[in-house]
Order: sequence, then structure tokens, then C-alpha cells
Amino acid sequence: MSHSLDKIDKGSLPRHIAIIMDGNGRWAKEKGEDRLYGHYHGVESVRNIVEGCAELGIEYLTLYAFSTENWDRPENEVAGLMELLVSTIRKEVETLNKNKIRLHVIGDMNMLPDYAKNELNEALEITKGNTGLNLIMALSYSGRWEIVNAVKDIARQVKEGRLSIEEIDQATVADFLCTKGYPDPELMIRTSGEFRISNFLLYQLAYAELYFTNVRWPDFRKENLYEAIIDFQGRERRFGKTGEQIAETNNSAQL
Repeated sequence: MSHSLDKIDKGSLPRHIAIIMDGNGRWAKEKGEDRLYGHYHGVESVRNIVEGCAELGIEYLTLYAFSTENWDRPENEVAGLMELLVSTIRKEVETLNKNKIRLHVIGDMNMLPDYAKNELNEALEITKGNTGLNLIMALSYSGRWEIVNAVKDIARQVKEGRLSIEEIDQATVADFLCTKGYPDPELMIRTSGEFRISNFLLYQLAYAELYFTNVRWPDFRKENLYEAIIDFQGRERRFGKTGEQIAETNNSAQL
């Protein structure tokens, strides 16, 4: 059993963890292989981390699988990634079902090739009754794209008289995002040593704890996940308040 697992406080787990899975390409390069080799090995990490989150009882896990900017990568890499996505989903959907994991997708699905869209829709349908971990794949996604879409949809509702400008608040905006119905992530993990959020869940990460590790994604395993959670549990989450205010709130809650 993992040494770190014993240190995790099961009573204060983040409900929602979001991960930027970075470093597949660099990992492959260091091994003298092409980038797709790294992506193939990254799938092993996805499997391991999904399993780790499900075992802990995490409710939501969002994985940044493919950004809208990734479409600009070399054609053979993009095609290879799409094929990898489809073959992985085909292979894993039964395991997801068996483990009561429900798959969700956020992003611009219209940009995906038809064969990928069909495979995804089938997996969404097969797992929709599952009540365990919600696995959210951010595919052809970017935070700015999502916010622009939300603004357009809100403007449309105002124009059609279904929403008044005075009614618009933060909850309204959240309702028009791809993540409607999901809690905001409390912990965001980025692998491979980059200190950026790269257009990922810009609105939703407002108060998330950010955790950066040098570990390349293909090497990231449950033990690394546990370390991130332990680090998260050691932080004081203030949401703009002072430490003293938080302590007072906690003390009154305990009385």
C-alpha cells in the first residue's frame, strides 16, 4: 500500500480535480522517440489516475486532453491523437462502466472528425447511468472559446427577451459555461514543469489551488496524485478572506 495514501485526510478531499496532462512530447524526445510515442504512454497514466481518483472517492476529474490550439500542431500528430482517442475510448468504455464511471466531454465537439464524434457519443450514452466518478474530458476546448460562447448565448437570451440584463450574475454566467452542473475544481495539477494554465477552465479556476510538478505526464502515477492531494490539504483556502476570518468561521462551525 502506498505510504502517501495513509497521510491523506479522507474527510477533506477535493470534490473536483482538474489536470493539465503536459510533457508527453518531451518525455518521448528524451527517449529518442516521436511525440506520438509519448501520447500512447500518456494513456497509461490516464488509466492509472482515473483509477486512483475512483478509489479515493473523488467526484469529478477533468482532464485537459486537447486544446483548440492543438489543432495547429503537425497534421500527422493531430491525426494520430484522434485515432488514439478513438481506440482508447473503444477499449476503455467497458472498464469505465464496470467501475461506475460516467464520461462527459466539454469543448467544441464540432471540430472533431465524425468517426471520433460517433465513438464519443456512444461512450457518453453507454456510461450515462453511472453514479461513481464523473470523468470530464476537455477536448477541442479552450477557456476563452468557452467564455465567448457564453457571452453570445447570454446576449441572444437578452435579445429574445428571455433574460434581463439586471438578472445576470455570476451564477448566470456559470450556467452558460460547458461545466454547468459541475462544481468548480478545488485543485488543478499541471505536470512537466510549466507554470501556466494555458487557457484551461479560466472562469472555473478562480479559487482553485494550483499544483505544479516537474514529473512528465507519462511518468505521473497514483503516488504523484496522492502527493498533490496532501499538498492541497496542507494549504489554507481563504477565498479572498483573511486567515483569521477563516479560523473564526471554522470555530463557530465547531461550536
